[in-house]
Amino acid sequence: MEATRGPGSSRRRTGSKVAVDSWAWVELFKGSERGARVKEVMAEADQLVTPDIVLAELARKYYREGEGASAVRRWLRAITESTDIVAVDEALALEAAEQWVQMAKRARSEGLDTPSLTDALVLATARKAGASVITGDLHLRSLKETIWIGD
Repeated sequence: MEATRGPGSSRRRTGSKVAVDSWAWVELFKGSERGARVKEVMAEADQLVTPDIVLAELARKYYREGEGASAVRRWLRAITESTDIVAVDEALALEAAEQWVQMAKRARSEGLDTPSLTDALVLATARKAGASVITGDLHLRSLKETIWIGD
């Protein structure tokens, strides 16, 4: 699967794949210091993937915060133009369910809130694609696939 690239983007040919979660997109769009690191990691990757549910999660977040439809569309378009969007199919749904159970157990043992289904879908997408996950989400912090950008 070839990554879709936005205008002016370039990537090193390292064979690396990165799954981008909602947390990473939010930081990138904010233009924060962590967002700058997200941008660096994304620029170095050969392929970027984003689960389709991330689009819905971000649209909900921005609408809830009072952003207008044109701004939300602009952010969603930036995602769809720069990454491969991975649809949830039967195999991915089953893998995400298994990952959610494991993540929920780990969260309880680490004193964290219950992970979201989106967290599990991001992890399942990364594993299916053989990708790392760029995030600052505590539910994904201790995983071998994680590129940690959080505090």
